[in-house]
Amino acid sequence: MEKVVKPVSGFLALLASLVLLLLSIYLIVTNRGNAPMILLGVLGLVASMFISAGLIVVPPNHSRVLTFFGKYVGTARVNGLLFVNPLYGKQKISLRSENLESSKLKVNDKMGNPIELAAVIVWKVSDTYKAAFEVEDYDQYVKVQSEAAVRHLATSFPYDHMDDDHTGITLRSGGETVNELLEKELNERLAPAGISIVEARISHLAYAPEIAGAMLQRQQATAIVAARTKIVEGAVGMVELALEQLSKKEIVQLDEEKKAAMVSNLMVVLCGEKAATPILNTGTLYQ
Repeated sequence: MEKVVKPVSGFLALLASLVLLLLSIYLIVTNRGNAPMILLGVLGLVASMFISAGLIVVPPNHSRVLTFFGKYVGTARVNGLLFVNPLYGKQKISLRSENLESSKLKVNDKMGNPIELAAVIVWKVSDTYKAAFEVEDYDQYVKVQSEAAVRHLATSFPYDHMDDDHTGITLRSGGETVNELLEKELNERLAPAGISIVEARISHLAYAPEIAGAMLQRQQATAIVAARTKIVEGAVGMVELALEQLSKKEIVQLDEEKKAAMVSNLMVVLCGEKAATPILNTGTLYQ
């Protein structure tokens, strides 16, 4: 697990390093024939370089993972100029949120239909120890596992309701529910690498080109049938109301044959795709 350490400020170490450097140069330049003084200057120069090796600069939303001959010491998250043991190994790890847009994946949905799917994922490092030591390359790990999660999501749900409106969640109509499920699975897959998901959303969803035309025709046919159903339901209600009002107000007495003819005419007028052309009867109702 991650262990946060707080190194000391590096300004004093920087000052000491600069003083040693200037003093060493002075001793070497002014004592050319004096071997002990030159040796002292060289030692001071080495000491200055050794101290400067322990200086690190940590910008905001960055960290340094510190190791001592292969042993994990801790993670420095404090910002600014810091001083640590010069013998420490220092690995930079960014703590900023990063965007990952997956490529368009061609997979089969739960019904076996080939579809294209892509997602936009916002992620960041939450545990620097896991990111540094539990996986080889956490950037590549995020890309591979994100693709696997998107593929698994696609195979877990159908693209659309098809002919059954009670199939539950679908990729097309799932909305926030599908995004939440994707985010949950990504968090589970990326937790071993110390990665947390800020947001995950489906950015592209479509049928594969080879069946897109057929599915479009099917959707159009479904829409036409649904529209016709509504039109017929409305027309039946209007015809029923018309007959009821004619009978109630005794405007005209119609036998069963004339009622059938009237219903037929009204249904043609109300359900037809084009406006009906009336024909005036100048005789009696039976001519």
